[in-house]
Amino acid sequence: MTDRKASSTAFGTLYMRAVHQLLDARPLILHDPPALTLLGEELTQKIHDTKKHHRTLEARALRSHVILRSRFAEDRLAGSISRGIKQYVLLGAGFDTFAFRQPVWAKTLKIFEVDHPATQEKKCSLLAKAGMLISKNLSFAGIDFEKESLRDGLIRNGISLTEPAFFSWLGVTMYLQEEAIDDVLRTIAQFPAGSEIVFTFSQPPDSLRCKERGYQSLLARVVKREGEPFVSYFSAAAIQAKLHNAGFKSVAFLSAREAEERYFRQRPNDLFMVQRSLIAYAVA
Repeated sequence: MTDRKASSTAFGTLYMRAVHQLLDARPLILHDPPALTLLGEELTQKIHDTKKHHRTLEARALRSHVILRSRFAEDRLAGSISRGIKQYVLLGAGFDTFAFRQPVWAKTLKIFEVDHPATQEKKCSLLAKAGMLISKNLSFAGIDFEKESLRDGLIRNGISLTEPAFFSWLGVTMYLQEEAIDDVLRTIAQFPAGSEIVFTFSQPPDSLRCKERGYQSLLARVVKREGEPFVSYFSAAAIQAKLHNAGFKSVAFLSAREAEERYFRQRPNDLFMVQRSLIAYAVA
């Protein structure tokens, strides 16, 4: 992604959330009507016109992960309110729509969407075009990490380092060098006790089963073609060590069994758990 170009992969996740609203069986894993509004009528129609593609095994596998990670992060956020969470920080927010469908319990939160200014400019343009109003508790925190640290960017955008915060960091680590990932984790671990992060990471290709490795290889080719190649892969053990070293007290991963029981078992089997990327969560 250049200074003048919004992230195409971030837009792709918006597209997949919209596909989920239109084509997947009920009950939906993530109820996200604003995704369709933000996408617009023309691209919404394109989904209908290309439904055969969206029902392929590969497309459903990728969509399953995108939908699951957002739903799980939002469920963890809901559970964190009782710990005194005051701030919700979406790192690499892209075209996320939580702030436009936030439940009653979220109204007391300060929501900060952190992303590259070019991506945020594109999102604000789409919001204006769609006539979507920005809620009073939402702020856009444009940070160019080539020019400032996460800590400095958070402070500059009014995020309090003395209040507990919940961070979601979905679909981002695989695009970053290890040093940058470590810096983000250390910064978040310094927030007050009870602060939490939910994030995703890609596993090393040679550690995956054949089918999962195929999904990962296909996606890696696609994002590389878009100019946003994968650069980092980690085992669960490596991520666990990073989180503990950064200062997090509690570290866990969403297991395939738990995901199946909570999100997939009580609905038709058009979507399914994919382990190409894993979801980690940790509390400071």
